[in-house]
Amino acid sequence: MAAPSGGVNCEEFAEFQELLKVMRTIDDRIVHELNTTVPTASFAGKIDASQTCKQLYESLMEAHASRDRVIKNCIAQTSSVVKHLREEREKNLDDLRLLKQLRKEQTKLKWMQSELNVEEVVNDRSWKVFNERCRIHFKPPKNA
Repeated sequence: MAAPSGGVNCEEFAEFQELLKVMRTIDDRIVHELNTTVPTASFAGKIDASQTCKQLYESLMEAHASRDRVIKNCIAQTSSVVKHLREEREKNLDDLRLLKQLRKEQTKLKWMQSELNVEEVVNDRSWKVFNERCRIHFKPPKNA
């Protein structure tokens, strides 16, 4: 699933996480998708598995790229906010409200950065399952 066209709200981590959850649907359902669309050897003649695998490959590539863009965009936005708050904090060392806001944004930034690690695990799992079922039906392009 691609990112929503209206943009992504990076300010609320819960919304950010919910969006990623929705965007990861293709990865969550890959085993089911492969089981229902890619035939076993006994049914191989009835379905064009190479076309099915190609379409699934393209969908996975698009979904992974889209999520990567969303995560990195939110990390960049939040990093910018943290940088700005640090600069403000240096000017106003006594402002506890500013310190609290800085800590909150730093924590959110760490959570967003950890989503990159989650993304790597999700992607690796999906590609492993994909390759197990589609390797004999479809060979991805070398430049991918």
